[in-house]
Amino acid sequence: MCSVGDPIFWKSSGRLADGREIIYFDESPGLGRASVPDRRPLAQTPGESDPGQADQAGQPGHPGNSGRPGNSGRPGNPGIPGRDLPPAGLRWDALAGEWVIVAAQRQDRTFLPPPGECPLDPSSPGRLTEIPAPDYDVVVFENRFPSLHGLPPSPVPRAAPAGAPADRPPVDRPPADGPPADGPLDAVPFLPGGPPETGGVPGRPPIGRCEVVCFTADHNASFASLPPRRVRTVLEAWADRTTVLSSTPGIEQVYCFENRGEEIGVTLYDLHGLLYVDHFVTPRPASMLRQLRAHTAAGRGNLFDVMVAGEEAAGTRIVSRNDHWTAFVPAAARWPYEILLFPARRVPSLPELGEEARAAFCVIYPDLLRRLDALFGVPLPYIAAWHQAPAGDEFACREFGLHLQLFSIRRAPGKLKYLAGSESGMGVWINDITPEEAALRLREAR
Repeated sequence: MCSVGDPIFWKSSGRLADGREIIYFDESPGLGRASVPDRRPLAQTPGESDPGQADQAGQPGHPGNSGRPGNSGRPGNPGIPGRDLPPAGLRWDALAGEWVIVAAQRQDRTFLPPPGECPLDPSSPGRLTEIPAPDYDVVVFENRFPSLHGLPPSPVPRAAPAGAPADRPPVDRPPADGPPADGPLDAVPFLPGGPPETGGVPGRPPIGRCEVVCFTADHNASFASLPPRRVRTVLEAWADRTTVLSSTPGIEQVYCFENRGEEIGVTLYDLHGLLYVDHFVTPRPASMLRQLRAHTAAGRGNLFDVMVAGEEAAGTRIVSRNDHWTAFVPAAARWPYEILLFPARRVPSLPELGEEARAAFCVIYPDLLRRLDALFGVPLPYIAAWHQAPAGDEFACREFGLHLQLFSIRRAPGKLKYLAGSESGMGVWINDITPEEAALRLREAR
């Protein structure tokens, strides 16, 4: 067990029955939760310390992979050795210029179990769950049904790039706007050539990590109901995992988020979030970085600073403010109710938040969630997504603006915003509510 900095929380880790890591973030010392064994008869997961074994179906020479001499799943000509796509992992969408994760094994994951069978509850006599301890404050563990896996468990820090903050986990990687199809990626094995269907870009094994972050042992709680002390522990857990995981060779991005509500697509009712660790920069932050670079290159200043200052000056879309955070509905909001929450002092990622900003977040964020629930008098489905700088990009570490995006798909009582033909087919968003009206309603919601 180790305390982190001042006694904000106490961190300890152990292993589940199948070898997955579990990490407790306790609000009191000496609880010994990590030492409680997992007594479930689970089969061992593939060796996490060996990325090459993480998904053998993505490796040449293994049955059902790209090294096979033929492919019974493809009609017409037999498969070409070394060019077929693996059944699981990353596939390159050559027309969109984006990676797609194929994870068909997740079809059989736990789906909306009754309250007495939720796997995120603490274990109790006669009922063993994903959390062996009889209670917890905040706990993080590797997802049993991950889209990405095989990340080494003990990251080795690398030399810090010039200009990176001293406390930023040092990494080395190509710029985020570099060629994603064939640029080098540390610790990611390449296949020897791809099929023409993907523009010649080979598939990649699903190297990465997916973690579950349980915010409380109270099965019926919501994030808005958490006391500031617990919100702080969750924030510290997010920052800690960002620090640890972004120091892993080859990791490009650490993404912390929460899905809430069946309408959003949750498969478990317990209050929890997720954390995805990718070895590529995903489309949204890559797009933000392109805009940021262009704005800076044109001599127009930092785009994040300019945008936040503009919203503060306009005032019409501000939802809430304190000395350390500003929440506003973006001028070009895509969702009926969408909020961006920015710290007053720009930082690239969660670990760089100062003490005062961390404390102030624990007040303003639950207030925003309560405002969403007050809009229609019912719990609103939402997604809360942290946008952080890609790991090791010197420009991003210097210029990116950490922020939380919070949005709901409910546009009116009994009505949801669906991504229909324009949004899904053409990528053009149509919003049914003006951002100014949405901000006004959120300011008045109590």
